[in-house]
Formats: sequence, structure tokens, C-alpha cells
Amino acid sequence: MDKIVIHGGQELRGTVHVSGAKNAALPLICAALLAPGKHRFSNVPRLRDIDTVEKLLSALGVRITREGDLLEADASNIDNFEAPYDVVRTMRASVLVLGPLLARFGRARVSLPGGCAIGARPIDLHTKGLKAMGAEIDLEEGYLNAKAQQLVGTRIHLDLPTVGGTENLLMAATLAKGETVLENAACEPEIVDLAEALKSMGARIEGAGTGTIRVEGVPELGTLNYRIMPDRIEAGTLMVAAAMTRGDVLLEGMVPEHLEALSAKLREAGADISQENGLTRVRGAGVILPTNVQTSPYPGFPTDMQAQFMALMTLANGASVITENVFENRFMHVCEMQRLGADITIDGKSAIVKGVKKLYGAPVMATDLRASASLVLCGLAAEGTTEVKRIYHLDRGYERLEEKLRALGADIIRVAE
Repeated sequence: MDKIVIHGGQELRGTVHVSGAKNAALPLICAALLAPGKHRFSNVPRLRDIDTVEKLLSALGVRITREGDLLEADASNIDNFEAPYDVVRTMRASVLVLGPLLARFGRARVSLPGGCAIGARPIDLHTKGLKAMGAEIDLEEGYLNAKAQQLVGTRIHLDLPTVGGTENLLMAATLAKGETVLENAACEPEIVDLAEALKSMGARIEGAGTGTIRVEGVPELGTLNYRIMPDRIEAGTLMVAAAMTRGDVLLEGMVPEHLEALSAKLREAGADISQENGLTRVRGAGVILPTNVQTSPYPGFPTDMQAQFMALMTLANGASVITENVFENRFMHVCEMQRLGADITIDGKSAIVKGVKKLYGAPVMATDLRASASLVLCGLAAEGTTEVKRIYHLDRGYERLEEKLRALGADIIRVAE
């Protein structure tokens, strides 16, 4: 098992390219199940979660080939309709095969994902929506058995703006008979990216990126040839890294509009953010200012940036309050930050962060994907040596993060334990 070793204190400087978005790539690759033929994707990141979805689709009969950031998925010969527990338990997004399989083949058997480290993430909104479209779904030995002779469009009101639920139902609705209306739909950029890809296949979709999405079902869809959007969470993590090390970093390939809430908070914290020749420039301030944050669904402050922003606030000149409104168990990084000298107190769903003058290197343990990134950020700014263990979490969602940081001047290496 690998670990990351960081000798902190280096200002990050230079230009870094933002990889393709994990959270956009996963549903898009699953969308290949909607139509026979060869589907081609570019700007696909090299991540553990991408490896997992490749493994899952291969088990269903999809032929996957990869070369660099290009991925081809030939979905002509699907001969299995079961997403097994051994795969689904390692990545909850595996449940995104449910809607496409049901829409195209009228059957699917998908393992329940099980627990999640950062909190409850039930899929009942996925199944309720599919049942409203005419699917019969029952639970047997931990598996969802779903069947439908023909999905039929209807009006579906989501109790919460679930991203995965919106994606699953959006894909299913493309081949349903008649119109489907998704109310209280998620508005994330990844939803828009999926909708644009589906439209390129021949789907009829309006309203993606708003709370109401309308889908007019079509009899069949064509193949995909699509470029994955940039990863806004990787970009945000790199922006915080620049601010936290008082650096000067140019980000290539990010979409500034996807990170307006984070950019606003970084500016409150003293960072200077500007657009220069199509690049985003982030310059850290000598004094980091305390800034309060509340997470909320897009376009609010992303929960996937909460841990990283908390890392920044550990060095602020004053106290900040960070409130987590999306997941109930997303403060597991706090104990590890405290090992580095951070002064953080948890009060319900809020964390009170009193900035300290210095963090000090120590061995720490990653507990989830974004927590691992936040500990790397702390290590970049800490005095001395920080070792981040269990970085398989990091590899789920960041492509060669240590290499990108090292190219910007960080003293960081990956070491096999």
C-alpha cells in the first residue's frame, strides 16, 4: 500500500492542467449501455473509480479499450444484467447502470451499495422514480431485481435534489414512452454534461441545469463520441493549494463558472483570482482571512470542497465556522488535522476552526476521498514532514495529484510502504 510523504513549506508556482471529471465520466460511461455500437470518450481521467466502472461494464458484456485519455466502450453484445456486490460495494456510482439497463433491456439486477463513510446515501429516490415509470422492483438477498416491459414517462418529484438519482432517471427517461418531467432535479454541471451527451445520441432533453428537466422519450439512441468536462473538484483543490501555500498558480482547462461559490469564498479569505488568456490564476495572500462556509447543492458551496477549505481555514488569522448541510458524517478529517496542530471543535453539523500560526508535520490517515486531499493540503503548508496513509482513497478521484503538485514546486513523493 502506498503513502504520500510531504516536506512542507514550499510555495506553489507554475501552470497545471485540470484532468477530466470523475463525477461526469462515471454516468457518461454507464450511458453507453443505452445503445449498441462503439461509444468513444476523450479526456477520461486515470482513476480507481474509472477502473471500477470499466470492470463493471466488462462484466455486463461491454468491450472496453483504453489508450491514454481515450476510452472506447462497445455495448453491442450485452449478455449479463447483474451488477455484483463485489464491484458495487467499492463504488456507489455503480448503481448508475440500473436506469440504462432497465430502459434498454427491460431488466436489471443491481446490488445495494451498502454503507458510505461520509453518511447515508440511500438510493430510494432512484427506485421510487423508476417505479413511477412502470418498473417492478423488489429486494432479494441484497439485490434490486428490476423489470419493465416498457418504461412510461411521468412526472417525478424528487424529495431531494439527488445527483445520482437525477442521472439514473434522466438516462432511463430517454428511452421511455412519452414525456418524463423531473422536478427538484439536481443542477450540477455534471448533470448538464450528461444531458448534452445524451442529446448527442439523439435524446430529447430540456432544462438540464435547472430544477425541472423534461425528457421526451425516443425509440432508440445512437452512439456517443464525447469529451468529458474538466473536474471542478480537482480544480478547486488546486486553487486551495495555491492559496494555502501563498503561491501563484495558473490552472489550465477549468471552467470558472463551475466554481463561483468557491472562488467567492477564496476571495473572502484573501486570495486573488483572475482570468488570464483562458487560464485561471490564483495568488495566495500573506494573511489568510477567516471565512464562514455552509455547504449546499449546486450552485452553493460544494460539499466535496468542504474538507479542503477547512484545511485553508486552519491557518486563518481568526476563527471560522464551517457548516456541513449535505452529509452528516463528513468531519472525519478533523481528528487527523488536529494531529497536525489544527484547532478545530465540532458542534453538531458545524466545525469551529480557530486559525493557528503553524501546522506541524505528522503521520495521518485518510478516511475518504476528499479528506485525503485535505490532509495533503495541510501537509503542503505544515512545517516538517507529513505522511498521508491509505491514499487509495485519493486515487479514486485525483489523477496523479502528487505529480501535479511536484511540478508546481511541492516537495512531495509517493512511497510504497
